[in-house]
Amino acid sequence: MKTLILVRHAKSSWSEPGLSDRDRVLNDRGRRNAPEMGKRLAKYHLKPDAILSSPAVRAVATAQLMAEELDYRRADIRVDDRLYAAEADILVEVVRELGDGPDRVMVVGHNPEMTDLAQRLSGTIDHMPTCAVAAFTFDIASWRDLPAAEAHSTAFHTPKSRPVP
Repeated sequence: MKTLILVRHAKSSWSEPGLSDRDRVLNDRGRRNAPEMGKRLAKYHLKPDAILSSPAVRAVATAQLMAEELDYRRADIRVDDRLYAAEADILVEVVRELGDGPDRVMVVGHNPEMTDLAQRLSGTIDHMPTCAVAAFTFDIASWRDLPAAEAHSTAFHTPKSRPVP
């Protein structure tokens, strides 16, 4: 079994209009939501074996804040330039390259590609708001089988959805 956890980065700040899109930081809400969503993943026993992140500052910060709640070393987060402004097919390709590797992979990125991939994998998720988490479990031995595999189970949570008791 393999589990793919898609995370749209937490809410970013627009307070510095001169910053490039890649350099935007998280706002206060984003800095609150990311650890909360990491705690929820921990409660569901969804600690990733690998975390991949877009190089955008807000995505890396989201990955780091969630990693802390998941007892995952920040230094082990893999930043991949291909995850910034990518299409859903590129996200799939990056994960496929992991081969037989980690069983649980978290990918932190952006819209519209996160929503596009979540929609493709679930058929029901029509929007991933900031800091949303969509987890998909597949009955496969290798990530190379991802495009052909159908999700065995799906979970979807947003910061506004009811937390686990």
